Parts: sequence; C-alpha cells; structure tokens
Amino acid sequence: GPMPSVEELRQALQAALRPLHLEVRDISGGCGASFDLVVVAEAFEGLRLLDRQRRVHDALGDAMSDIHALQMRCWTPDKWQKQQQQQASQSAP
Repeated sequence: GPMPSVEELRQALQAALRPLHLEVRDISGGCGASFDLVVVAEAFEGLRLLDRQRRVHDALGDAMSDIHALQMRCWTPDKWQKQQQQQASQSAP
C-alpha cells in the first residue's frame, strides 16, 4: 500500500488513544516506512508493555501492514512526568 505519513499516524493515534503527549518521527531515511513513537496516554494505565504496544498497533490498523519498523515508547502520564523530571535534573548543571 501507500506509505503512511507521520500525519496519518498522528491522527490515528490521537483518535484512538487521546494521548496527553504524542511524538511521531519518520526515521526511515527514505527507504521503507520506519517510525519512532512516543505515546503518553491514560489508556496505558494498568497495562503491560505488550498490551500497550498492541493498543498502538490496533490504533494504527491498516497502516501497520505498510510500516516496516516501529520503535515505540508507551508511557502512562505518571511515569512520563517522573521521566521528564529525571531528565530535567540530570541536564541541570
């Protein structure tokens, strides 16, 4: 099928998961569709990593068959905030 665009993935994930924070980056370098995702959503609360990833796959639906490689980080809002704070304190002089 046609290569899915960053915008298409964003829209699909927004609609399905209503994430608080969403990053979709095209890392394919022009060959095959490869994407890097950061998804922060309440929907992930209480789910194991595998189930979180399955939710993302389900959200992307048909586009999944056209995606060559998918890297994803699926965070709960709580974990995400802790992660952000850690990074902030590490990068402080």
